[in-house]
Amino acid sequence: MNRVTMTDSSTPCWKKPPESAALAGVWRGRWPHLLLACLLWFVACLPGEVRAQSGAAITQMQVERTPEGMLLSAALAFELPEHVEDALLKGITMHFVLQAQVLRERWYWSDLEMAHSARYLRLSYQPLTRRWRLHTSSTPFTGSGLGLALSQTYDDLAEAINAMQRIARWKIAEAGQVPEDMPVTVQMRFGLDMSQLPRPLQIGAFGRSGWNLQMTQSLRLAGGGAP
Repeated sequence: MNRVTMTDSSTPCWKKPPESAALAGVWRGRWPHLLLACLLWFVACLPGEVRAQSGAAITQMQVERTPEGMLLSAALAFELPEHVEDALLKGITMHFVLQAQVLRERWYWSDLEMAHSARYLRLSYQPLTRRWRLHTSSTPFTGSGLGLALSQTYDDLAEAINAMQRIARWKIAEAGQVPEDMPVTVQMRFGLDMSQLPRPLQIGAFGRSGWNLQMTQSLRLAGGGAP
């Protein structure tokens, strides 16, 4: 009889998974979300100098309304992050993007983009000649070629960086695209285009200060072009 009693009491246990197995199933379904949350928390808690390069800034910014359109002049201050410079010396090309937006503020909705312009810069080092080459284009560079890009060669990296840091009378909006009497905000952004890095470098560069180079500045213009 004892054997029968033990068999009867243990039989229902085989009809449902043990509690530990049920919990394991719950964790298997949730661990990707928990991992993503932990990763985002880690990035948010990084020190400021890791998330943004220290000292990088747009030091001067001026916008003119002319008969040809809106012209932007600016001066940038930055040094290449250590890993970026090291990659360049190893023959890896670096891409940078300069963008400008003309925005009209709307209290009832998000700001309206009146105009948008971009410049694409491609910096490379030529080990054989020990010279630096900078290509500038108004369209993204593609794998098929450089397209209609302006090319300049420099003897050292400092000269190439100096050329990247000066923006003179860049047309960011055509004539008549933005009414002269309309108050607008011009937002300018410059930074390293991480999407153009080789795939292994993209993965290794995420969240690391040795790769980060981004800066933003805004300028409010009253009607007629006065800041």
